[in-house]
Amino acid sequence: MHTPRTVAVVAHSRKTLDGGLDELRRRLSDEGVDQLLWHEVPKSRKAVKPLRKVIKDGPDLLVVWGGDGMVQRALDMLASVKGGSKIPLAIIPAGTGNLLAHNLDIPISLADSVHVAFHGRRRRIDLGTLDGEHFGVMAGVGFDGAMINDADRKMKDRLGKLAYVWTGLRHVDGEPATAKITVDGTKWFDDEASCVLIGNVSRISGGIKAFDDAKPDDGWLDVGVATAQGALEWARALGTMAVGRSDHSPFVRTTRARKIEVRLGTPMPYELDGGGRAETKRFTASVKPGAVKICVPRETSQAAY
Repeated sequence: MHTPRTVAVVAHSRKTLDGGLDELRRRLSDEGVDQLLWHEVPKSRKAVKPLRKVIKDGPDLLVVWGGDGMVQRALDMLASVKGGSKIPLAIIPAGTGNLLAHNLDIPISLADSVHVAFHGRRRRIDLGTLDGEHFGVMAGVGFDGAMINDADRKMKDRLGKLAYVWTGLRHVDGEPATAKITVDGTKWFDDEASCVLIGNVSRISGGIKAFDDAKPDDGWLDVGVATAQGALEWARALGTMAVGRSDHSPFVRTTRARKIEVRLGTPMPYELDGGGRAETKRFTASVKPGAVKICVPRETSQAAY
C-alpha cells in the first residue's frame, strides 16, 4: 500500500492509550510520513474547527485520537465537508467505550491501531443522520439517552465502562414515554417505550449485541424499541441479549429502515454515539450509504459484520 505523504492528526489531549501522544508521533514518523499536521483539543466539541480545516486541506490520511465523541465529530465533518468522503479515517481508540472501533475490530492498542492505519484496508461504511448530525454507531432516546447523559466525563474517568452500568441502574425505574415510530413511511410502533435505539452496527455500550444482523455497510439502519420496565424486566431483556438474539426477548422489538421518524409523548434526552444531547420530543433519522472511508484490519472477525 502506498504510504500517505500528508497525515493530519486531531487528538483529544486528555485521552490516554499506551505511551500517549508522544508515542503516536514517534510511530507516525516511523511510517515515513512527509508532512504531519498536528492539532490537539481539550474536549471533543473543540475538535470541530480543526477537523473542518484539515479536511479542507485534503490530507492523504486523517488520524483521530480519542473516544467516541471525537470519532463522531470526525465522521460528521468527513460526511459534511466537500471532499471529506475521499479521505480515509484512522481511529486510535483512546476512549472509554470505543464503540465504532470495537464494531470494526480495530485493536485497542496504539501500535496495532497505527499499523491498521497504514497497512490495513479502507472500508466504506454507512452513517446515520439525525438533526443534521452524522453518527456511526447509534442514536438512542429514553433509558439509553438518560444513562449516557448521566455518565459524565469525571464518572467515566473514574469508573470506565462501569459508569454506564451505575447510571443505567438509576434509570431502570424511570417512567416510560409514549412513542410513535414510523419506518419508511409506515406506522410501526405506537405504545409506551422505555428506550428507542437506532443502530448502524450490531454492538452498543458494554459490548451488548443489540442488533444481531446489523452491518455498517448494508445501506440500512436498524431500529429497536425496548418496553421493559423495572429492574426485573430489564434484567431479563439484557440477559436474552447476552446469551441469544435480542429480538427473542418479549420486551424488545426490532426492524430495519432507511428513514425512521420518532414522536414522543414527553421530551427526553437523546444521544449520538455515546454523546449526550438535549431533550427532544421528535426526530427523524436516515441512512447515508457509503458516507465515509475507515481504516480497518485486513482480517476481521465475523463480529464486525
